[in-house]
Amino acid sequence: MAQWTEITGLDEWNRVLEKSNQHPVLVMKHSTRCPISADAWEEFQQFVAAHEPDAAEFVMVKVIESREVSDRIAEELDVQHQSPQVILVRDGRAVWNTSHWHIKKPALEEAMQAV
Repeated sequence: MAQWTEITGLDEWNRVLEKSNQHPVLVMKHSTRCPISADAWEEFQQFVAAHEPDAAEFVMVKVIESREVSDRIAEELDVQHQSPQVILVRDGRAVWNTSHWHIKKPALEEAMQAV
């Protein structure tokens, strides 16, 4: 069973981005104040739990509490910020993303199979 980790600082983000050169990284941008984000967060957690630990790096960023990290992710990956949002990163670039009600286990599975 895979685990997710929360990133709260830019150094952590830089390490995660570097790891995307070895394997996919799935980033969940989560708002702790949004009911839509709460539903998406449940989908993300269930998706992660169903995967092997070496399938990918799974990370979560709280967009309000870690605004600087959230903004840097949007800037460096050239993906317009949305919340909730999931971004699949490979080789230092965003290869797929979705947001809001589209964050469902089948969509995440399809994206992961494509990389």
